[in-house]
Amino acid sequence: MKLASRVSALTPSSTLAITAKAKAMKAQGIDVIGLGAGEPDFNTPREIIEAAYQSMLDGQTKYTPAGGMASLKEAVIEKFQKDQGLGFKANEIIITNGAKHALYTLFQVLLDQGDEVIIPSPYWVSYPEQVKLAEGVPVFVEGKEENQYKITPEQLEKAVSPRTKAFVLNSPGNPTGMMYTREELEKLGEVCLKHDILMVSDEIYEKLVYGGNRHVSIATISPELKAQTVIINGVSKSHSMTGWRIGYAAGNGEIIKAMTNLASHSTSNPATPSQFAALAAYSGDQRTVEEMRQAFEARLNAVFNRLIEIDGITCIKPQGAFYLFPNVKKAAKLTGFQTVDAFVEALLEEARVAVVPGSGFGAENNIRLSYATSLENLEEALKRIKQFVETRKKA
Repeated sequence: MKLASRVSALTPSSTLAITAKAKAMKAQGIDVIGLGAGEPDFNTPREIIEAAYQSMLDGQTKYTPAGGMASLKEAVIEKFQKDQGLGFKANEIIITNGAKHALYTLFQVLLDQGDEVIIPSPYWVSYPEQVKLAEGVPVFVEGKEENQYKITPEQLEKAVSPRTKAFVLNSPGNPTGMMYTREELEKLGEVCLKHDILMVSDEIYEKLVYGGNRHVSIATISPELKAQTVIINGVSKSHSMTGWRIGYAAGNGEIIKAMTNLASHSTSNPATPSQFAALAAYSGDQRTVEEMRQAFEARLNAVFNRLIEIDGITCIKPQGAFYLFPNVKKAAKLTGFQTVDAFVEALLEEARVAVVPGSGFGAENNIRLSYATSLENLEEALKRIKQFVETRKKA
């Protein structure tokens, strides 16, 4: 049977591919250290699990409205007001099956065939694929390494065409961990307002920020920018709830209504117990969020210098998320490989360390290492990478 062309054009996720291979090797008894994880390694806080369990005992196992429970929407509204001083109404919020689902649904209701979406690279692997699934066209703008992998207003302006519909902004970013300053956001926002471009602000890593930096949402800069922005967020990274699948979008009421209508015919509501868990996450004590952030920052500070001491590897210290995104082009050449992808494959086969090639993120000279694992694992992985490079270099 011939499949639809929309799926044949998809690019497989490099993150999932490397994770699957590492798991298969582990199943064979091979000692592999996986640094490909895109999720916190901490368990969901106990009080959140207990809240979900209690909700089920109380009979909360039925459908909710397709756009999410009113009580959870209210908790999200309170969160925006408390954290960012942003005011939203219930009809401007949709609860979704994870932040990825919020993005997917947004592109589906926003794009017609041939509409363009500007995506800075390096980018999260699913942005361009979701745009293509909506019959849109991803337009990539390279964030230069010398500019901390961030794009400039001039680059954004140059990429705009009559078909430009949206601009994707991810800060703190995956895979780079880089953050845009308030001043940088202002300038990018000016370009979007000038050309009537919707800003899609993916803020899923907002709570994981280091080095005294502070996350700034572009929607907080002015009422005009808020009106032109849809914020994507969720509890996956902040509360270590990746498997619970609760995200949300906040923005223009017409867009949110369209997303809700689409969800009613595709997924219906997010899982009811998961919504109660998310309600507990936002309503309860936030100390565990800060404890997790501190643990990630401690790991980053402990291993960063060890990484850049490896011959042929350079890296900009990330400001957020839980990834390192080093340039390893020189290390690949030193070890006899023409491409970083080949370097990554050999690293897994010979050194038993699984990392994600940067080619999947639009950066063929880089690799992504997640420090969402124990410090012991991180130190051993860096030891193996260093030994791999030194051994190969001498051969």
